Amino acid sequence: MTWTSRKETVVTTTMVVIMVFCASIFFFVVDWFLGIGVKSILGLGS
Repeated sequence: MTWTSRKETVVTTTMVVIMVFCASIFFFVVDWFLGIGVKSILGLGS
């Protein structure tokens, strides 16, 4: 078994950072819509 090359490590790290960023945006949007829905159902917002 050999170590991964520098290029493979950089590509993998870049993909992980991009996927974490995409996931954080996705969950931010989902949380925002759920918050709007809960506020409208409970009548908490004016």
